[in-house]
Amino acid sequence: MPKTLPMLLDTQPICCPTLEESPGLSDDDAVALAVRLKALADPVRLRVVSLLLDRLGHGASTRELAPLLNLTEPTVSFHLRTLLDSGLVTKDRQGTTVYYRVVPEAIQAIAGVLQLSCC
Repeated sequence: MPKTLPMLLDTQPICCPTLEESPGLSDDDAVALAVRLKALADPVRLRVVSLLLDRLGHGASTRELAPLLNLTEPTVSFHLRTLLDSGLVTKDRQGTTVYYRVVPEAIQAIAGVLQLSCC
């Protein structure tokens, strides 16, 4: 015969704020987040960001990224431009080579919005 479970008598409210208490995202923050998420909503761009995160302090050029992604340099440049326009990466010209780096604060901002803040 199955054992019955004890009744829980805890009537304490859940610690999450109500919708009225939570400010949510502002319109400007929602637009900025949507632009970044839209830029990331591509498998190639996710791979590019992943590769750049592995080289956080150094960055990488299209010449280095193209063979890793099995794409041409112009195609990689197109994806990097989209990431650049969304504020997820920056570029730094050193001589004739352009190095792209992830903007850690942009990634942390996305993670912060998507993080559960309720206990």
